[in-house]
Amino acid sequence: MKPEVQSRKIVVLSGSGLSAESGLPTFRDAQGLWKSHAWQDLASLEGWTRNPELVLEFYNECRKRAWEAQPNDAHRAVAELENDFDVVVVTQNVDALHERAGSTQVLHVHGELAYARSTSAKPQRYRLDDAPIALGQLAEDGTQLRPDIVWFGEQTQHMEVARWHVATAAKVLVVGTSLTVQPAASLVSAARGRAEKLLVSLDMERIPYGFRYLQGPATQHVPAVVERWRNAS
Repeated sequence: MKPEVQSRKIVVLSGSGLSAESGLPTFRDAQGLWKSHAWQDLASLEGWTRNPELVLEFYNECRKRAWEAQPNDAHRAVAELENDFDVVVVTQNVDALHERAGSTQVLHVHGELAYARSTSAKPQRYRLDDAPIALGQLAEDGTQLRPDIVWFGEQTQHMEVARWHVATAAKVLVVGTSLTVQPAASLVSAARGRAEKLLVSLDMERIPYGFRYLQGPATQHVPAVVERWRNAS
């Protein structure tokens, strides 16, 4: 039996295109900016094992840039929805721009730059904000700290609860993602037929069934969508 749709609930699914409008490069762009290494070197357990110093340097720079960036008008508009609705943000982004804009319910399916974790079998998690991680910096369990990022081959986080939120939402807004990165992209399939479903992106190869496509920047379309929803509430 499918869960009941909640009439005041909005789920926002966000991707790297949203952060790009705050000046943050996507992961593939970031590789070009920092040493041009393959993703296997920077975002896999094998790369970490081979050269943890390189991996830490890369993510320390990513963390620094993410903290220097500011939430844009789309981030702020999403946060303002909480004045009238129950809002859950499910993001593929590893920055904290949603939280810094004021959103209070954010699920990061690919991890968070603002945290480090130990490398033990039962990882401990530590808040960093913009602080770097140094080689030799250990957790309380004595293991090296690593970025709390989901690398290729690792399990995406919060997927079941995220799918439940999408399935119970009366409105689903997808923004800044081309829906090509799995399994996160599969979350749109949980949206209900009766839900209002909007997708904001610069380019899309395939629009999910039942979604209305608004082509263009998030900073252009999202504030307008939010204003309409709030006025109609």
